[in-house]
Amino acid sequence: MINTSQPSDRGCVLVTGASSGIGKATAKRLAVAGYHVFAAARRLEKMTDLQSDRITVLPLDITKEESVRSLVETISTQTERLDVLINNAGYGSHGALEAVSLEEARYQFEVNVFGLMHLTQLILPIMRQQRGGKIINVSSMIGKVSVPMSGWYSASKHVLEALSDALRLEVQQFGIKVVVIEPGAIKTEFNDIAAERVNKASSIDAYQSWTEAWIKVLNSSNQTGAEPEVIAEAITKAVKTKNPRSRYAAPFESKFFLFLKWLLSDRLFDRVVLSEIKKRQKLVSPSISPIAE
Repeated sequence: MINTSQPSDRGCVLVTGASSGIGKATAKRLAVAGYHVFAAARRLEKMTDLQSDRITVLPLDITKEESVRSLVETISTQTERLDVLINNAGYGSHGALEAVSLEEARYQFEVNVFGLMHLTQLILPIMRQQRGGKIINVSSMIGKVSVPMSGWYSASKHVLEALSDALRLEVQQFGIKVVVIEPGAIKTEFNDIAAERVNKASSIDAYQSWTEAWIKVLNSSNQTGAEPEVIAEAITKAVKTKNPRSRYAAPFESKFFLFLKWLLSDRLFDRVVLSEIKKRQKLVSPSISPIAE
């Protein structure tokens, strides 16, 4: 049983999607801050460097009910309380709405919405019993700002935003706080994987120019985007703050575009989005070419 009674122990945190990027950076940062972290992901081989006195590595396939239940049962045997759930596991599938198969779209919702909420449902009784806790859902800037070639991904994150708002109101009576994190462009292998999926989804020639443009946009994110630690810092702030804000957007780009979305008409904002896409295409190094099949 993990002892969280010592002054140096801030509590226990579960981070999903901890095999890379934001999840791994968050697990490391929280461990340094004095929390005991349960780092969960499907790719265990990617988390061997995390295992330590402060971090327990556990398997999780968010789309499998038995895997989700097993994770919660394992954590329950190792600690008497869980102070924070960080829902970071996600799946990004990009492509024209006409071209992406409904099977692919459903899987994206299975990961980003249904799997995430299933885990949340299993954790909530623990937090209700202990009369407190935090649920931090990692959404995306494009959960509010829809962009071309990312309609399904934007939709899944928009649903997460709505669910988070409803959940925040439902569970505040139990002392549970719900926070949404809205990252902008981040340097992560998530972009490389998403770029590959764009190509595979592009079965309609009419969208080929958009496909090539969006692959360059994803590649530019790996060159000019913020480091995952920027989002890990925002998450850590929400974890450590007694009364966190309902939303944290980072880096500045995310805050700026969310402000423009609020300020401008749809027609004007569409122009801003198209202009930004063109700018990102030009930022891609000549050595980086669109990913081939």
